Amino acid sequence: MASSNTAVGVRLPSAPRGRWRWLGGTKGVDLIARLVTLLAALSVLVVTVWLVVDLWQKSSLPRHQFGFRFLVDRVWDPVFGHFGALPFVYGTLVTSAVAMVISIPLGVGAAIFLAELAPRGLSDTLTFFIELLAAVPSVVFGVVGVFVVVPWVRTSFGPLLKDVLGFTPLFQGPDYGVGFLTAGLVLSIMVLPFIVSISREVLLSVPVELREGALALGSTKWESTWKVVVPTARTGILGSIFLALARALGETMAVTMVIGNTPKIVASLFSPGYSIAAVIANEFTEATGDLYLQSLVELGLVLFGVTLVLHALARLLVSATAQKARGAV
Repeated sequence: MASSNTAVGVRLPSAPRGRWRWLGGTKGVDLIARLVTLLAALSVLVVTVWLVVDLWQKSSLPRHQFGFRFLVDRVWDPVFGHFGALPFVYGTLVTSAVAMVISIPLGVGAAIFLAELAPRGLSDTLTFFIELLAAVPSVVFGVVGVFVVVPWVRTSFGPLLKDVLGFTPLFQGPDYGVGFLTAGLVLSIMVLPFIVSISREVLLSVPVELREGALALGSTKWESTWKVVVPTARTGILGSIFLALARALGETMAVTMVIGNTPKIVASLFSPGYSIAAVIANEFTEATGDLYLQSLVELGLVLFGVTLVLHALARLLVSATAQKARGAV
């Protein structure tokens, strides 16, 4: 009697042939595959550790001269050899925060529409153009920011914010067009495709049975989306948000072209500022003297540390959210 595997034409794995015997058969091949993939995974860790060690070694002068004061000092004066990173850390965090405040509601809302409410053809078409937007070089966004966003903020958007929200410190003072607000607006356009495309894929991966169950219990389409689908995909949506945040923190060219490049700490979003990536890009080739050069290297180390801390917090938040969701189930 023929076996069922033979009847359906399925071939069982045969014994190792001659060309694999020198590796110890299939077990030897599996061992080699495991070692190769392990080395590939370890290479990422090695590169990360090497990067941190290299930045640490090449920033010894400012660390020994300024110590922790480097992080809290507001003065950046290459002429007198006084370097403080606080204005650049402040500028990086403020522009990233402005970008996330704008892009998170727009991105998540667009993803919900594309995944749950839009016709499939329209959804696929719009998603294609959104993902194409993510491939645009950052310098192009910078050019658009200089010739479109800066004049718009100076002549239209800035005066409107002053009229409506001018009583708050965030929207007071002269509006030059360049500044924290403009840099945040440009960054929000740049990170929006990451939130939309990833959140849409996460929402589409939610099992259709959950939607049908909610509808069967009398929920409307929007209720099933907001109360069932979105909470189920919450962890993936948070992941897309923090991926976008990582892009905003490290962006260089677009921010450099529209932030104003002035190392100041002020409350007004209209004021020019500076970011860590921008000051490294602007001054690294002009740095004279070891202290100046190594201070810029230490800024790179600070940016790496800020990104690492935020990613660690994001990872903890995502893990806590996932555990809470599993506990609810």
